[in-house]
Amino acid sequence: MSSTASAKNGTWRNWGGNVASRPAREVAPASVEELSAAVRKAAEDGLTVKAVGSGHSFTSIAATDGVLIRPQLLTGIRKIDRDAMTVTVEAGTPLKRLNMALAREGLSLTNMGDIMEQTVSGATSTGTHGTGRESASIAAQIKGLELVTADGSVLTCSEKENSDVFAAARIGLGALGIVTAITFAVEPIFLLTAREEPMPLDRVLADFDELWAENEHFEFYWFPHTGSTNTKRNNRSAGPEKPVSPVAGWIEDEFLSNGVFQVAQWVGRAAPATVPAIARISSRALSARSYTDIPYKVFTSPRRVHFVEMEYAVPREALTETLREIRTMVDRSGLRISFPVEVRTAPADDITLSTASDRDSAYIAVHMFRGTPYQAYFTAAERIFIAHEGRPHWGKVHTRDAEYFSGVYPRFGEFTALRDRLDPDRRFQNAYLRRVLGS
Repeated sequence: MSSTASAKNGTWRNWGGNVASRPAREVAPASVEELSAAVRKAAEDGLTVKAVGSGHSFTSIAATDGVLIRPQLLTGIRKIDRDAMTVTVEAGTPLKRLNMALAREGLSLTNMGDIMEQTVSGATSTGTHGTGRESASIAAQIKGLELVTADGSVLTCSEKENSDVFAAARIGLGALGIVTAITFAVEPIFLLTAREEPMPLDRVLADFDELWAENEHFEFYWFPHTGSTNTKRNNRSAGPEKPVSPVAGWIEDEFLSNGVFQVAQWVGRAAPATVPAIARISSRALSARSYTDIPYKVFTSPRRVHFVEMEYAVPREALTETLREIRTMVDRSGLRISFPVEVRTAPADDITLSTASDRDSAYIAVHMFRGTPYQAYFTAAERIFIAHEGRPHWGKVHTRDAEYFSGVYPRFGEFTALRDRLDPDRRFQNAYLRRVLGS
């Protein structure tokens, strides 16, 4: 049973606690053959099918009242090909286990997000990403996919084989089939030096183009109600390795980022008037630090404080204006925002429904502590994002529909046409896909 998404009394809930559904039945196939059989059986019974990973999406993308497929038995590395520099991994493998297994083999992904609780198929199907000047999302590192389609058959795709499916299925939203294995490009393991330091928001915005251009991976967190940010620059390093000491790591990553932060969220929820003061203290609690380590130890960090999140990709050149509008909105609104706003970037890629499809992108993510009313804040932020032709993360809260997406994704029609071909009876349909892709 996954610790991140739970099923009690037949009810499935996501990690953020904001989505619940009651599947007719749950299946945990131990092989691709068993999965194919489960899809065919669902068709006989007139039920829809949805696969769920760790439940880390804040949207109802995995919710179903039909057959819920849990992939926890489809895990592990199938094959490492050192000539092609690829690894083929079962779809239910958590990113954490993939990263550790690759490191033992002296290999690594080029880029990754900051959370590694998700399964590889859940993370890629929703477009999970980190930050990068040249290196893109996890899905953009895919070299091949295996999926079970609506009639129970197994389809493989890559740039050379079924290339039209490959263009779309790397971020397939679960709409084209159930991913059973993924082949990723990997490279020899390398070291990254992280430099974390506070910086005034005005300076970050004024110098953003330079900060972006000078660093392989640049991101920052802005603390609403303050003029403060914490910046993080990750760049490749010749070494030597200089990891964060266990004590400092515990203080900064567990005590401050999870423990004290959790208490601050509880206080803020109970007494919203205290939030600006807490934000000022939080923004000063993190001091500058630098460390050098293997990629997954630099890119990822534990996230134990549960939250709800909205994230939009805007054209990179629209970032500073968009963020200034968010700041003005927060200042004028009377809202009390206790969670930092996270900003990252990605280069344009060639995946049909990638949030960075055909355009260099900047990501702005707004969060609220789980259990606090987030609607007013997210609605106001979303209004600003869509004015800049923003594209919401497929696994995070948003209100957009197929009509909107057909305007912001030039190749939206390619995806829906492929879906019509691969899943004409809508075996993989649910309410979320009906909204975002049309029926």
